[in-house]
Amino acid sequence: MILAAVVSVFILALVAPWLQRLLPNRAGWVLSILPLALTVFFALKIPQINAGQIIIESHTWVPSLGASLSFYLDGLSLVFSLLICGVGTLIVIYSGGYLSGHANLGRFYTFLLFFMASMLGVVLAGNLISLFVFWELTSISSYFLIGFDHQRESARTAALQALLVTGTGGLALLAGMLLMGWATGSMEISDLLTRADMIRSHTLYIPILILVLLGAFTKSAQVPFHFWLPSAMEGPAPVSAFLHSVTMVKAGVYLLLRLSPVLGGTEIWQLTLTLFGAATMVTGAFMALVQTDFKLLLAYSTVNGLGTLVFLTGLGTPLSIQAAMVFLVVHALYKGSLFLSAGVVDHEAGSRDLSRLKGLSRQMPLITVAAVLAAISMAGLPPLLGFVGKELIYESILNISVFRWLFIAAAVLANAVLLAAAAIIVLRPFFGALAEPQPNKHRLSLNLWLGPVLPALLGLVLGLFPNLVVKSAVARAVSAVMAQPVEMHLALWHGLTPMLALSGLTVVCGVLIYLMHNGVRRFAQKAAWLGAHGPAAWYFSSLESLKKLAGWQTRVLQSGYLHHYVLAIILTTLVLVGYTLVFKGEFQFSLEIGDIRSFELIVAILMLAAAFVTVWVPSRIGAVVAMGVIGYGLALIFVDFGAPDLAMTQFLIETMTVILFVWVIYRLPELKVESARPLLLRNALVAVASGLLMSILVLVALSVREGSRLSGFFAENSYVLAHGRNIVNVIIVDFRALDTLGEITVLALAGVGVYTLLKLKPEDSEEIKMS
Repeated sequence: MILAAVVSVFILALVAPWLQRLLPNRAGWVLSILPLALTVFFALKIPQINAGQIIIESHTWVPSLGASLSFYLDGLSLVFSLLICGVGTLIVIYSGGYLSGHANLGRFYTFLLFFMASMLGVVLAGNLISLFVFWELTSISSYFLIGFDHQRESARTAALQALLVTGTGGLALLAGMLLMGWATGSMEISDLLTRADMIRSHTLYIPILILVLLGAFTKSAQVPFHFWLPSAMEGPAPVSAFLHSVTMVKAGVYLLLRLSPVLGGTEIWQLTLTLFGAATMVTGAFMALVQTDFKLLLAYSTVNGLGTLVFLTGLGTPLSIQAAMVFLVVHALYKGSLFLSAGVVDHEAGSRDLSRLKGLSRQMPLITVAAVLAAISMAGLPPLLGFVGKELIYESILNISVFRWLFIAAAVLANAVLLAAAAIIVLRPFFGALAEPQPNKHRLSLNLWLGPVLPALLGLVLGLFPNLVVKSAVARAVSAVMAQPVEMHLALWHGLTPMLALSGLTVVCGVLIYLMHNGVRRFAQKAAWLGAHGPAAWYFSSLESLKKLAGWQTRVLQSGYLHHYVLAIILTTLVLVGYTLVFKGEFQFSLEIGDIRSFELIVAILMLAAAFVTVWVPSRIGAVVAMGVIGYGLALIFVDFGAPDLAMTQFLIETMTVILFVWVIYRLPELKVESARPLLLRNALVAVASGLLMSILVLVALSVREGSRLSGFFAENSYVLAHGRNIVNVIIVDFRALDTLGEITVLALAGVGVYTLLKLKPEDSEEIKMS
């Protein structure tokens, strides 16, 4: 059933463009039926999961590589699946209104649903290889979503940046997963969870941890990889809401939570995650404060939220994991609502500049209500669920012993700045005197206001009744991360506690920061030069350096001269094979001169003489004929050793080659050797060295040959299985039929290409050059 759920979304993505053409004004509503049905499907699994069951589903894929399409549904994957499908339903509906009339709306639905299916695959995968495949599919689909408006260079640049950063981290993750599989002997997540001690005590634990963290940190935009996330705001509002509230950027957090029972519990795990998480948390909050673009402010506050989640995961206590899971839900609800609200503001008012927008509450009352509720939750104020989450964060930090006050200071500072940013989001655009530009004066369609309003209202309901969060499998998610049963109880009011005091301090600091945020912004503008030397600058410098390296390499290795290519290939072979022979292998062979018969000696002398003639003769036709003598000599050796079929093939090839060479060379101008003597000497030395190397390789191979298992197999089965007595023919046309087909295809394509070039008219070639 789980496989069918994931595959169904992929299938829906394929039919989405057709459905958009069939129902141009209702496609979003129709397409949202499947995500809604999957939300109900996963919600019906809550009683089973809360009862302690784990649903495992496995389908054979590539068993020899340890890869299977297995799925693992527990509390953690269930919470993520509910968020992906629930918020995804609203995003699909919202997209129909936001991009109404867009020529490529059907294509957008395909990208969006493809991403949703890939994200479901990530959180439900029960095998490391299948998890990685879905992981990379999210990177590819997000590339198309961020660069959806591909006519703009900034959108294309942002999409490529996200793909390169997360793709590079994905390669590191793949290496870490393969090492984990090698260390434990299994790629199944269910097996890894029972072999955690084996990994933590393994000598490869540190490399595995570094590689996995690189993959997670790049995906979840941790410092110093955070710069790609704000750039990704080039995508439409539905993309920003979906990718940066509950899905793509949370994939790294999910991975850390999922592997916490396997890789966690060590000092290096705790130290790395808490330090990087705290740095990201503070950086994101301060960068959000100085933004005037609505979406950019939300993007940097997302960086703050991701840092908070990584920080809490690193602490690794039952309280911190409870705080992480609650904040995961909190963040998804308020950030999804705010991103969609920002999209409506941009769609209706034509601007996202918070310094210009004012008084929109009169024109957009529903969006104002949604934004106010979501901003209150973002600020961590009662009675929204964000207040419960913030109290849990403070409680989890107060219960640690190492760096307690440092982390308390960082959390209070980050939350205070976030409160100020939430005030900016609400007070600046929605209240005050109406300012230009005037929004369109018409009622918002249902698909535009439903997305922002529902998550905001849900945050209010869950804040008033927080134990509903516990009952929605969040408690089982905490137990899954801790690998032990954890009791969980949430309440809006706990009385006068140290956490409440910290919340009060946060409010006071937040109000003060809001009152002087203009001064903070001016200071940030003066310090903007620091951004020119930050991680984003490192990325662009690395990209430019890579381009320069590629240009230099192209000029050196692809000069346009055939003899340069041949020289590079031969020299590379000489260095690598020669080094292996001398330093890595046993350089031993035997040569018995007495075994050489007179016929073989005569043929060998003829072939050597022909080779010298090929090099020294001044005529091209003479050189071709001499090369033909070498080929015919080889055919005579085949005849002498009882291989008439090979000899016949060699005779035919040499004859056709000589004829074709003569036919072409006859039309070329007279041969003139223009190379300088040092170059000729270099070429001669390389040629002699390569010939000597090949001779030594043949002799070494003959001296160490111990027989081949394939030879015996072919001899025994050529007639029995393929009904052929000629073993060579059977190998070519039966055992290696696909290889032969591939070679025929390559030759056929080459022939078509040559024929096309021969038939190309002079005026056509001029047009090609000009283009």
